[in-house]
Amino acid sequence: MTEQGLPEALILDFGGVLYDIDYGAPIRAFKDLGVADFAGLYQQSAQSPMFDDLECGRISPDNFYTQMQSHCAPETTRQEVVDAWNSILTGMHPSRIALVKALGLQTRLFLFSNTNVIHANVFEAWMEKRFGLSAFRGSFEGIHYSHEMGQRKPDPQAFLSLCSRHRIDPNKAIFIDDSEQHVEGARQAGLEVNWHNPVENDVAVWLSARGFELPEEAFRSGPLPV
Repeated sequence: MTEQGLPEALILDFGGVLYDIDYGAPIRAFKDLGVADFAGLYQQSAQSPMFDDLECGRISPDNFYTQMQSHCAPETTRQEVVDAWNSILTGMHPSRIALVKALGLQTRLFLFSNTNVIHANVFEAWMEKRFGLSAFRGSFEGIHYSHEMGQRKPDPQAFLSLCSRHRIDPNKAIFIDDSEQHVEGARQAGLEVNWHNPVENDVAVWLSARGFELPEEAFRSGPLPV
């Protein structure tokens, strides 16, 4: 237990904090499909309105795929576009199940992810097959995807809306994300924040130092299982 004490609520990002992602994979995949400027369209730090619309549920997956296919070489198939788009998702280390289970027993635990219905269907199916989705979901008081909320990070109002919905005092909550701009949005909303680097750090180490009691199996060791 730190002098600060544990927060009344902990809000975690999903991709890059709990679920492993490869931001470069769709850039490489779409380049192979003839989209030389995909890196400029979709980045961790910024993206075009088309991707914002998908993440806020304002366009359908079919509409999105049609738009993306129009950027590709003429012979590109819809399935190739689907595979390229989903290549960013690489899986979740089993330690994350033990981690969220332990956290959920010590504070009110929430998830807030900028994602879309396409990716959500893929990563939830992956998790169901390997861990059982209920083993993950059951640790959270609330799971919020941007495409369901109609709001996305880093808008401070998105954080305030989540807090208001669950009667969370932003000044008594922690938010963890791997994107600097999202952390800044949460900071502006009044939350304590941690900018997580998934390449260099295990988020469990920071959480342990912050005062959470975590079992050995909640710490990441070894590669991601295939």
